[in-house]
Amino acid sequence: MKFGYQLKTSLYPEWVFYYLAYDKLKAELKIRLSQNNGSWTEDDETAFAELLEKELDKVYSFQKVKSGEIMRRLQHARLEVEEIIQSDDAQNEDYALLEEELQHIIADVHDLAKFTRLNYTGFLKIIKKHDKLTHWILRPIFMVRLNSKPFYKENYDSLIVKLSSLYDTVRTRGKVHGGDSSAGGSQQAFVRQTTKYWVHPDNITELKLIILKHLPVLVFNPNKEFNPADSAISSVYFDNEDFELYMGRLEKSEGAEALRLRWYGGMDQQQIFVERKTHREDWTGEKSVKARFPIKEKYVNAFLRGEYTLDATVAKMRAEGKKSEKEIAEFEQLAAECQYGILTKNYMPVMRTFYNRTAFQLPGDARVRISLDTELTLIREDNMDGRRRSGDNWRRMDIGIDWPFTQLQDDDVCRFPYAVLEVKLQTQHGQEPPEWVRELVNSHLVESVPKFSKFIHGVSTLIERRVKLFPFWYHQMDIDIRKPASKNMSISRPDPSGYSTPANTTSDEDHDTRVTAGDDEEAYHGGAKQSKDYDWVDEEEEYEENPLEPSMSWIQRPSGSSSSASSERAPLLGGKRRPLKSKNSLITPFRPGADTLRYLFRRTKDRVKRPFGEDEPEGGPQTTYLITPPGRKIATLVRVEPKVFFANERTFLSWIQFTVMLGGLSLGLLNFGDKVSRVSAGLFTFVALSFMVYALVTYHWRAFKIRNRELGPFDDRIGPTLLCFILLTALVTNFFLQWAYEKKKRP
Repeated sequence: MKFGYQLKTSLYPEWVFYYLAYDKLKAELKIRLSQNNGSWTEDDETAFAELLEKELDKVYSFQKVKSGEIMRRLQHARLEVEEIIQSDDAQNEDYALLEEELQHIIADVHDLAKFTRLNYTGFLKIIKKHDKLTHWILRPIFMVRLNSKPFYKENYDSLIVKLSSLYDTVRTRGKVHGGDSSAGGSQQAFVRQTTKYWVHPDNITELKLIILKHLPVLVFNPNKEFNPADSAISSVYFDNEDFELYMGRLEKSEGAEALRLRWYGGMDQQQIFVERKTHREDWTGEKSVKARFPIKEKYVNAFLRGEYTLDATVAKMRAEGKKSEKEIAEFEQLAAECQYGILTKNYMPVMRTFYNRTAFQLPGDARVRISLDTELTLIREDNMDGRRRSGDNWRRMDIGIDWPFTQLQDDDVCRFPYAVLEVKLQTQHGQEPPEWVRELVNSHLVESVPKFSKFIHGVSTLIERRVKLFPFWYHQMDIDIRKPASKNMSISRPDPSGYSTPANTTSDEDHDTRVTAGDDEEAYHGGAKQSKDYDWVDEEEEYEENPLEPSMSWIQRPSGSSSSASSERAPLLGGKRRPLKSKNSLITPFRPGADTLRYLFRRTKDRVKRPFGEDEPEGGPQTTYLITPPGRKIATLVRVEPKVFFANERTFLSWIQFTVMLGGLSLGLLNFGDKVSRVSAGLFTFVALSFMVYALVTYHWRAFKIRNRELGPFDDRIGPTLLCFILLTALVTNFFLQWAYEKKKRP
């Protein structure tokens, strides 16, 4: 959609005068260019720059004032909550009033975050339009001014943590959460279910605010003031030059492992965790396991070289007596196995992942745990291309947690464009997940991506030349995942009448108008496009630019691509990508989930879905063909269990049973029949042998496809039809021969 229309339909009405005057700035450009017959003078540039500066002051001042106001209201609400808790005559009405006030604050935080993103996007777009139409390059200079008033850099995580704690206290009416601190509490028979989703940057703050209404932000040390570094998680993944661990995790092979070194916080952390994840197939009756042990950072290099063991640590654990002998033995075995694997299989640092994690969970109750990883960045740590990135150290030291890592070369970093939401449910057998969780994962805020892996995505994106198998979400990175808003999952403001009204949303009528309106922005507003002597080129992208750090090159163009428009439209913000090859100019997306395999991996012509609001091209629906690089293919999500092979064998034995029965009939006719019966015996023997050969060939064909985890199809429409036709021919022939023989015998 046009950004000008999107801005008008997305703004919060009470703040309408504080938004960027986008239409005014665009009109200023058109008027001045028209008056000068398309030329742009220095006076025009000065006047336009002054208008931009005024708009920036207006937006920055309002954002700063409003943010301070929200913080003061939150502090006031905290004092009121403390007074109510300490009083002996606290009523439910008092908590209800506080909860209503907190809902207003939540709505304001949501609208302020959206205010920030819309205005920042507006500034980027108007600057781009200015540079394109006037040929005066204003962007570098304005970025300096924008950095001096960085309203778009406001981090709401600290505010969300405080708001979450206060809202949870009010919701529980001051009661302290109980329950066992172990995972799952006291329940014994439970089912653990983990699902992963992508979240567009436009929806991150809204998603956090919705979740905190049901689950508080998990804070491990509530007595410590929130520090953004506390949410940082970094991991260095290991693999060898053959990428055995990558292939095992991608194909989900039984016993596939992932080996990584993880630390929490900045680079000054001295405690490093060596973690090993082992995948187990469901048919084995075992669950996938993640085990880890700590090691001091100063010993890591020696441990990787085999010069240091954890014998001293094990002896100290036995001396302290805090852990059982079984736990100590498992610790010792895990450390020895990890070290042995590193030394014998030549594992080396390959990929680093960095992200900031916000976890939501009731203290002491792990039945529902939700984590949201933002600022996900994938960084090369290997030396396979001859570059010494980390020297002789186990990790590179030229970066820390200073996202977005602008000091790195483009070939070394992939800034993932979405946040990653992980929902972990631990429920008893037969118990349904909470309704709000089901509504959340089915809402417009998330996009399901089953089995997504940060490590796999990093290798397939940054070291793609050394691997031949790519994850199933490989092609989706060039697709916008945003969807139309759903009413059942949104931030609402309490209404005096007792009903809740959505915060900063548009009506269905506006929504329909946005979808069906024409290409000209004036058509959205019902106005007529004025006739000018100057030929206007008023092209605006359908998708927003990502409102993040302006000093970075967010849109990475594929090598050899000359189309700037297609690069601007792609939501992939970082990392090297190969262009998609299509039969036509329409790049249409697919949605992961139930239709992912059917749409993406079949060798036949696949028709994939079109972005929301995009009309069908002329001539009816078109088909896009997604083609992987030569010699490479997409990994398929196929679960192979022993019962699949047994089912194939049972099918083969069923065919053999029929051939044995038919063969026995043929032998009976051959041994005890007359001349006609012997002819029929020959026909039925041929049919039996045909069935037998067909069953054997089909059995081996299906077994081969199953072993290679191919999607199929496994059915054969031609073979059984042909066999039935042969059997019918034999029966008809036998009938006519017997009829002719009987007719001939009659006097």
